Amino acid sequence: MKFSDLVAQLSPQANSLTTNRDLNPEITGIMAVHEAVANTLSYIEGDKFASMVAKTTASALILPLDKNLQTQAQERGIAWMGTPQPRLMFAQAINLFYQPFHPSVSVHPAAVIDSSAVIGENVYLGAGVVIYPGVKIGDDVSIYPNVVVYPEATIGDRTILHANCTIHERSQIGNDCVIHSGAVIGAEGFGFVPTGEGWYKMQQSGCTVLEDGVEIGCNSTIDRPAVGETRIGKNTKLDNLVHIGHNCQIGQNCALAAQVGLAGGVKIGNRVILAGQVGVANQAKIGDGAIASAQTGIHHDIKAGEAVSGSPSVSNKLYLKVSAIYKRLPEMYQTFKQIKRNLGSQ
Repeated sequence: MKFSDLVAQLSPQANSLTTNRDLNPEITGIMAVHEAVANTLSYIEGDKFASMVAKTTASALILPLDKNLQTQAQERGIAWMGTPQPRLMFAQAINLFYQPFHPSVSVHPAAVIDSSAVIGENVYLGAGVVIYPGVKIGDDVSIYPNVVVYPEATIGDRTILHANCTIHERSQIGNDCVIHSGAVIGAEGFGFVPTGEGWYKMQQSGCTVLEDGVEIGCNSTIDRPAVGETRIGKNTKLDNLVHIGHNCQIGQNCALAAQVGLAGGVKIGNRVILAGQVGVANQAKIGDGAIASAQTGIHHDIKAGEAVSGSPSVSNKLYLKVSAIYKRLPEMYQTFKQIKRNLGSQ
């Protein structure tokens, strides 16, 4: 489409959108700024990529509200639009050029559906799907091949269950959720009581609840508890290979990156971000808006808004100071040995 048409379609989504009206190239695709070629659109966000305005071969850019960058683009003959949130605008632009595969409404003859299951309208059920008794599936749901939905589970409207994921008994999945391949929702929590003869299995009679808009990455697992529920709040997003233990309560609009692991009973507030390989110990509480950097080990409660790093976790500011000292340890050790020798010679 012409750049002007693209701007017209994006402008209702934008805040303080402006554009250079003297340039109107044909835009045929979307690319990262360091890979962009002629007739593609890209974006600039943050100081790290600001220098790419002078280097990119993209025909159009989404820029921050920075007059210097906009002037550079103008001088290079690059069409541009400005917005306070270039990355968000870029994500919206991708939707104009790409839509993911979505199957047509149908029920494959190889799907196995119990007669007591309630299936909504406009549902796709792929080959090898197994729907157990008492399951309720909403409208416009897509369930890809080899998905198994155990008894009494509930699947909300417009939810997508990708191939080979498993929904265990009594799980409640809200509207507009996405469960990716290999994920397991509502499996038994790790509940064993030690006895003189060994481990006594505690049956996991609770359930797992995913509120509306939750997305679960590939091969992630969310366990149900012995009693009560494990709950994931509205619009929270889990990356691949994330483990959520039994009885965990995760708030709304959180983001958990790959290989995060939560032990049982962890409580996480709203808008919390846990970076890759963060581990959280049993019963720990994390307040609203807290952030943990990659490989942080959290063994105690974290206050709202706090940023932590390291294992065991400390404030991010302290962690950065300690890291700077750590790099100098060999030099400091040599200095210490020299001081010790000087004292010994006196």
